[in-house]
Amino acid sequence: MQPEIISSSNISFEEYRNQILRDFKIACISRECSLLGRREVLTGKSKFGIFGGGKELPQLAMARVFRNGDFRSGYYRDQTFMMAIDQYTIEHFFAGLYAHTDINKEPFAAGRQMGGHFATHSLNEDGSWKNLTEQKNSSSDISPTAGQMPRLLGLAQASKVYRNEKSVSEFTNFSTKGNEVAWGTIGNASTSEGLFWETVNAGAVLQVPMVISIWDDEYGISVHAKHQTAKEDISLILEGFKRDENHEGYEIIKVNGWDYPALIDAYETADELAREKHIPVIIHVKELTQPQGHSTSGSHERYKSEERLNWEREHDCNKKFKEWIIEHNIATAEEIIDIEKASKKEVRQGKNSAWNAYLSEIKSEQNEALSLLKAVEEKSANKNFISPIVNALSSKEDPIRKDILEATRKALRYITKEDFAEKSTLQKWITNYFNTIQPKYSDHLYNEFDSKVTNISEVKAQYDDNAPLVDGRIIIRDNFEQLFNRVPEALIFGEDSGKIGDVNQGLEGLQEKFGEIRISDTGIREATIIGQGIGMAMRGLRPIAEIQYLDYIMYCIQGLSDDLATLRYRTFAKQKAPLIVRTRGHRLEGIWHSGSQMGGLVHLLRGMHILVPRNMTKAAGFYNTLMDSDEPAVIVECLNGYRLKEKMPNNLAETRTPIGVVETIKEGTDITLVSYGSTLRLVEQAAKELLSVGINAEVIDVQSLIPFDLNHDIVKSVAKTNRLLIIDEDVPGGATGYILHKLIDEQNVYQHLDSKPQTLSAQPHRPAFGTDGDYFSKPSSEDIFEKAYAIMTEADPENYPELR
Repeated sequence: MQPEIISSSNISFEEYRNQILRDFKIACISRECSLLGRREVLTGKSKFGIFGGGKELPQLAMARVFRNGDFRSGYYRDQTFMMAIDQYTIEHFFAGLYAHTDINKEPFAAGRQMGGHFATHSLNEDGSWKNLTEQKNSSSDISPTAGQMPRLLGLAQASKVYRNEKSVSEFTNFSTKGNEVAWGTIGNASTSEGLFWETVNAGAVLQVPMVISIWDDEYGISVHAKHQTAKEDISLILEGFKRDENHEGYEIIKVNGWDYPALIDAYETADELAREKHIPVIIHVKELTQPQGHSTSGSHERYKSEERLNWEREHDCNKKFKEWIIEHNIATAEEIIDIEKASKKEVRQGKNSAWNAYLSEIKSEQNEALSLLKAVEEKSANKNFISPIVNALSSKEDPIRKDILEATRKALRYITKEDFAEKSTLQKWITNYFNTIQPKYSDHLYNEFDSKVTNISEVKAQYDDNAPLVDGRIIIRDNFEQLFNRVPEALIFGEDSGKIGDVNQGLEGLQEKFGEIRISDTGIREATIIGQGIGMAMRGLRPIAEIQYLDYIMYCIQGLSDDLATLRYRTFAKQKAPLIVRTRGHRLEGIWHSGSQMGGLVHLLRGMHILVPRNMTKAAGFYNTLMDSDEPAVIVECLNGYRLKEKMPNNLAETRTPIGVVETIKEGTDITLVSYGSTLRLVEQAAKELLSVGINAEVIDVQSLIPFDLNHDIVKSVAKTNRLLIIDEDVPGGATGYILHKLIDEQNVYQHLDSKPQTLSAQPHRPAFGTDGDYFSKPSSEDIFEKAYAIMTEADPENYPELR
């Protein structure tokens, strides 16, 4: 149904006419969906709505040049475009509005995102890749403004890699010789965000095939462009990025959003430049409108003048399109009216169909619950209290699942001391209901297919009798070399990663061996480094994005948290981006490059694995394990470990560090000491010193914060020692608080404890500069010794009298 590219010069007038009228009908349907969707929100059938009214015409033009294999990275105004490429129906629109949890009814997010967040399915039912060159693709939208821009860069860069890198020439399921374009869309107000400017700069440097469309209606919610953009004209201030005969840059096109033939011409020009020559393009689409205001939260009449409102009514793109069609004798006024009437009817029918599909399942659940409640009502001595609950649930004409569970769970409170079969049936039904319904809202945060990373078995490092001692950087470097030989689609990039082989020489010499595409430098721009990784990972490559130091991860935490970590979850496992983020941290002196953000990461990055190897051999094993799976992760290498000596394994490429598994590195009987990363060396030292006073500590390396100790080995250790101390260099309550929560709330370690479980973290401030600054800011081996000793003092003061 979707045509490729129209041009009045190469098709008959009848074909040309049919294509235009098809576009007009899509515009009418999209607009009617927006209008009726607003009413559904205002009548209480949906919580919130945000629609694409007023942006229909340029999206139709963009759809005309969008081909199989291309990717969209846009935002919630793009409903007309998705309809025009046949990836969005009226029923989908309303299913999203109602948050229908059936992925077949609401194919973008199974109700997990509010309507207007679009995605296509990149994965088969078993989690394997589809052939992305045989379909039109949309990366899953996120709400944070401009958050789609960094990912756009990576989606476009993948085409450049596929076109120019011989090692991936056989990956034909993902690219046809790099001829795909990444199409980005953004509102004019959101171009004020730093993510937009960072992406624009990086796109100009990299010269990748991306086309950025800026939908300009002069407002950002209620705030006029004069408060948003210098000179009130985004394309004017982007002029410095424009290419010329001496400089690479962007082709910048300015076009009015109500001018159909000009829009077609603009997008055909952009398509040719980006697809054939990999020249990035910015299309500034001006004079658009937003006829219902920003969202269902309020009316635009509150902040727009009557003059502006009149202008918007006259320049509404659908109205101008209709006038153009009639003026050019493509259709009569009567034919246009017929199309409008038919569109309204289709939308009403689609809405009713979507509502009935959504409600019928919940109605069935409501009836089940009522049947059980009525049976309990008849048997209970507290019938007078249960009857109002039954009546309230029965009166719900449009129930939601919350209503059902509120009623059934509250009814249980009145029969706690009663015993009859109907009570047991209700109890079991509630448990089964939770087990059935909860996954609709909670599953697929991580990979649940057979390919999941926790299914990969450990392969331990093996050593020759005369294994050489080498710097840790040699371990990681040699492993990367073997990894890049083994995995042709792997590539790594970051600040100083290319020519000099990273600041710690962990990639030394690899650019010469594998080329500048696979081992590459980037600018100082962490947000788009992550965006490059996300986009390329979504297109079948295996990127490793290097963030030079752990504290620099704060620059890109939004993309990691809102985009990468939620991708599998928010698409109901229909998209994935197996990006590995390489960084380094811990145990350096001074406020910068030495803080520990682990507590923040474990809370903000649920959906990713957080791995904290204690040395480079363990880190190498993590890279190997992750490359065998398809899940995103952050690996924090020990910043002070690159020059420390390690034995060189004879099976380095085969090593696999297990994810979610701790390692006991010293057995003991008196107390369990738990730590990770660089701090573990201090724990080991303290454990040796504790032996001198008769305390035999067991030392456990967490290795993996997310997932955490899946085999509950720490609890098994505490069952033997009955005491627990968790040590790290994060702020108090950070990662140690997270570990303690896991052990107490989820693994019930308390039942084995004879002493209060304790934590030892750094001071609540960033580390001060210098060796003394480090000593007084972070736990030292003396701190660890004294803390463990104090726990033993409390338990046995006679044998362990107070130190001070």
